Amino acid sequence: MTIETKNLTTAAASAWGWPATLGERLEKAFGWRDLTESTLAAVADAGEETRVNRALVRAIGEHGLLRELFPPLDPADRRISAVTLCLLKESLGQRSTATEDALGLQGLGFNPIYRWGSEEQVDEWYEPVVSGDAVAAFAMTEPDAGSDVAALALEAHRDGGDYLLSGTKVWISNAPDADVYVVFARTGNGNARTSQTAFIVPGDAPGLTGEPLELIVSHPVGRLVFDNVRVPSSAVVGEVGQGWEIGMKTLEQFRISVGAFGLAVSQAALDATISFLKRREQFGAPLSTRQALAHRVAELTSQLTAARLLIYHTAERFDAGEPDGRLSAMAKLRATETAQEVVDACVQMHGACALEQGHLLGHLYREVRAPRIYEGASEVLREIAARSLFAAAP
Repeated sequence: MTIETKNLTTAAASAWGWPATLGERLEKAFGWRDLTESTLAAVADAGEETRVNRALVRAIGEHGLLRELFPPLDPADRRISAVTLCLLKESLGQRSTATEDALGLQGLGFNPIYRWGSEEQVDEWYEPVVSGDAVAAFAMTEPDAGSDVAALALEAHRDGGDYLLSGTKVWISNAPDADVYVVFARTGNGNARTSQTAFIVPGDAPGLTGEPLELIVSHPVGRLVFDNVRVPSSAVVGEVGQGWEIGMKTLEQFRISVGAFGLAVSQAALDATISFLKRREQFGAPLSTRQALAHRVAELTSQLTAARLLIYHTAERFDAGEPDGRLSAMAKLRATETAQEVVDACVQMHGACALEQGHLLGHLYREVRAPRIYEGASEVLREIAARSLFAAAP
């Protein structure tokens, strides 16, 4: 790292409230942000909303970003870095929400295989996924089992040495275009913690059909229908009955990174608003001289800084082998709720121009809503935090 780059990174880190403990990893983060702005954003913009942008996934792979997230497997430690995941999602998301989505969804879909899969499963899917040639997806949510994961109804019945999967998954990111799904199914009638199993299901498996869904979010989301989809017992990820653990541990880590996306959206909105207020004149003076607006920006920035510190503190704890479900819940809650407030306020400060089609703030306003729902709705996260607090009280 050159002195100039180090000074720039340090100054930006200080201005934005990045934790000093991230050290030289911030150089990579700023490089990822610049790569997104110069190269990846254009590929993202050329894609079709609601469908997987394969050119974008391949570009992310070609530039090594997926390999940053999933380094060559170390049998002694098969976890990805929560800090790296958050840095990637925040850096990319500041310049292109579609690029952040593509990387994050690829990571969510492949993480269960990378961490809990057999050597054969990892060998089969590692290179296709990290190169961007194969699109991965995480298939858990069902029509009657959203926040209540224990209510999963998709069944996997033994049939000789195979399993037959029947049921429906809905609001699945990257569906129906993914090449490989990690599917969570019920393999018993007992406690949800021991009766759910994760399976690898190829996207072209006979009996698997799907359709895209049109939501207010722009990333691909779809419905999947499993009609006696046959998968071999070798498709089980981890062990039979380990699905709950795999799903919850994956979400616990990735919900921190959803908070990092909230940081990205907040920062992008504030950067655009500060620039707008400095150049926009009303009543003979820049809007930045209006105390009400300037103080509002300062308050929003302080909230964003607090959320950023909580996100990276939680991620560092995770990487240190001290995952904390309560902290993960609070970090995602604070960052996404802050993002909603920041973007809404920035739209207000821009006025009518932010409502025009194609305006950055209008795009961010559309993108900021869904993160308060997926990978742990805000209400559920408050419940997780509250239960933990009262359980620990004397």
